[in-house]
Amino acid sequence: MRRLGSLLTLATFLAIAALASTASAQSLIPRPWRQKVDGVVRARASAAGRTRVIIRAASPLGASALAAGIRGVAGSPGRSLPSIGAITATLPNGAIAALAASPAVAHISIDRAVGGSMERTGPTVGATVARQDYGVDGSGVGIAVVDSGVSAWHDDLSLTARVIAFADFVNHDTNAYDDFGHGTHVAGIIAGSGYDSNGARSGIAPGADLIVLKALDASGSGHVSDVIAAIEYAVANKDTLHIRVINLSIAAPVYESYLLDPLTLAAKSAVDAGIVVVAAAGNAGRSTDGRGQYGGVTAPGNAPWVLTVGASSHMGTVDRGDDTIAAFSSRGPGAVDASAKPDLVAPGVGIESLSDPASAMYGSMAAYLLPGTLPTSYLPYLSLSGTSMASPVVAGTVALMLQANPSLTPNAVKAILQYTAQVYPAWDPLTEGAGFLNTQGAVELARAFANPSNTTPSSSMWSRRLIWGNRLYQGGDLSAPANAWAAGLTWGATNTLLLDRVAWSPTWNVDSPSANVVWGGHCGGADCLGLLWSASVIASDDDGDTVVWGTDDGDTVVWGTDDSGDTVVWGTSCSDASCDVIWPRP
Repeated sequence: MRRLGSLLTLATFLAIAALASTASAQSLIPRPWRQKVDGVVRARASAAGRTRVIIRAASPLGASALAAGIRGVAGSPGRSLPSIGAITATLPNGAIAALAASPAVAHISIDRAVGGSMERTGPTVGATVARQDYGVDGSGVGIAVVDSGVSAWHDDLSLTARVIAFADFVNHDTNAYDDFGHGTHVAGIIAGSGYDSNGARSGIAPGADLIVLKALDASGSGHVSDVIAAIEYAVANKDTLHIRVINLSIAAPVYESYLLDPLTLAAKSAVDAGIVVVAAAGNAGRSTDGRGQYGGVTAPGNAPWVLTVGASSHMGTVDRGDDTIAAFSSRGPGAVDASAKPDLVAPGVGIESLSDPASAMYGSMAAYLLPGTLPTSYLPYLSLSGTSMASPVVAGTVALMLQANPSLTPNAVKAILQYTAQVYPAWDPLTEGAGFLNTQGAVELARAFANPSNTTPSSSMWSRRLIWGNRLYQGGDLSAPANAWAAGLTWGATNTLLLDRVAWSPTWNVDSPSANVVWGGHCGGADCLGLLWSASVIASDDDGDTVVWGTDDGDTVVWGTDDSGDTVVWGTSCSDASCDVIWPRP
């Protein structure tokens, strides 16, 4: 019976898809097909040419049948993505409407492009003190770095054998390499030993194991399907390689809800498997005319299950008193779903980490190369700015937390990071999230969770706040035995799977006093956190693709799509003047 159902599904799929070969095909397709594609794919359906897409099947059994249907309309099937029940394909644009109308197809998304979005950093966030006081360095914790690769031979990585696995989803090489240079820089922020600088530029968790998964090419760009394949590799090998964290210093445009986006769904599969997914917020915090703008958080950082990191600046000092928000750091809320983001911020300006003399960035960023303290045949360090640098600072912190307490779940990790972060009153929650990263406090509270019978530590500098969903809760207590930390519970949910109210301690739960931090129809009067947003739509089209919201202080919010699916310019390609930083030597 199951076999017959599969054949009927395929037959229906092929029959509807065959309509695409006629000139009048789209006039024969019922309009609901438009609800099964994202905005870019919808626009492409009426244009000439071909489009690279990700097609999700309506049922697990249907995914394998899609390839035949794709070929039947002169399309080219590509990589299978089993974690989300999907397949990649390149389709004739004229076939999109017919394929989307098939009951065998759940959703079609653009296989959009993605791009790569320390000397004082460790002391600023308290990582140096945490390693010294608590004896943690990330040992035993595997971190999957999905990026442009890694130069595993660099002294700061090779002498401590930090890279334990490498997989290439771009060129399918078996040997570790990094032809762009971004991944090597990120790897050093996480787990570099600082050998070429006598330890000064060591990473946040120099004992962590790195599993480097190359999904970006020599220009620092790639496709969502390659990133998803890398995430699937991490999930499949999490037990063998002890992978507890995935770092995504990459970003893609937000074209649809995080409940439909293949990239955010793949990230959810990793979180559901117990892996903390850390992603950069993006570098769209300021417009080209220098005005602050909201709504620029990129995918997968727009999803609630992802730990999303904005960028702060330590201003070239180890004193937290002068820290500030990086002007380029993307602010929330997330497009489409209006999700409160980022979750917190971490240093991302002038971050000094590893370089690769054979990479593209070694030439393009030559002005930002730095010497070490030991003789080398090249300049072994590079200063870069972006939320792509802030994300691995948090990923390294998570490794220290998990070494201190391996039982922590992704929700518990995020809660501890937010609760111990430091709030700076000058910034709102859609800019700084719960606050500025405090690695020392996070490790301290993680250790306390491992011994819940002891008194829970606290500090006057801790935010003692959670941004749970779109609501900010302030001043309660966190405790280790709480249903909010349950595996499979989505961050922001109000009820558990057993319909109990979500709680973070016996005295603090979702019914405690809170405030909405996102404007819109669900926020008004005393329910809001004092942010005066105008809900007037200045510009939009029939698909709602571009919406500009105004704020009381002249900042703007731009949520939009285009028809190109091109890489968002951010990360190491940050064009904002605040990215061009080399801090003076102390």
